[in-house]
Amino acid sequence: MSSESRYYYEPAAGHGLPHDPLNAIIGPRPIGWISSISAAGQRNLAPYSFFNCFNYRPPIIGFASSGWKDSVANIVETGEFVWNLATRPLAEAMNNSSASLAHGEDEFAFAGVTPLPSSKIKAERVAESPVNFECRLSQCIQLQSATGTQLETWLVLGEVVAVHIDPALLDEHGIYQTAAAEPILRAGGPTAYYGISERHRFDMIRPDAQKR
Repeated sequence: MSSESRYYYEPAAGHGLPHDPLNAIIGPRPIGWISSISAAGQRNLAPYSFFNCFNYRPPIIGFASSGWKDSVANIVETGEFVWNLATRPLAEAMNNSSASLAHGEDEFAFAGVTPLPSSKIKAERVAESPVNFECRLSQCIQLQSATGTQLETWLVLGEVVAVHIDPALLDEHGIYQTAAAEPILRAGGPTAYYGISERHRFDMIRPDAQKR
């Protein structure tokens, strides 16, 4: 197909579509369900759809926040946070934790989930989530455009220092079963999410691995 037959737009001039397709094209994406705590001890829990893993050893994960929100402020203040796996049974709770609450209100309580002490940091985990990563802040980076303009978006990166996994998600060989956890993934538009299942799995061996 030639480029002339493609829908074309330049983001700076607008996309001309009913909804920006960017986050539908880069998707579905894992959800950064982030719990943090302020220096004064106020808990916070919020989901971020711009989230991923960026390094193996040490493991580093990160999320981007549009605006200097409580999660970012808490993490910069205390240097720690927890990532909690958002699953299909926890979808409503995850969504409720995105509500704009009055300062001082507890998103754990509003979402109906249980705070659970972490092992190495003060920020608490979501007890109902089957996987939790305790993280220490490695970098908080304010993003900028190609022209150097500072954006009101911050990329928060954290080193995973402790991992908690529900044993039910490990098979008899100790291999983590991704689909069994029923993770939910964010897609495009204001409402779209996806799940995954084992029937959608396929396997490939990388070319370099085949030569060994």
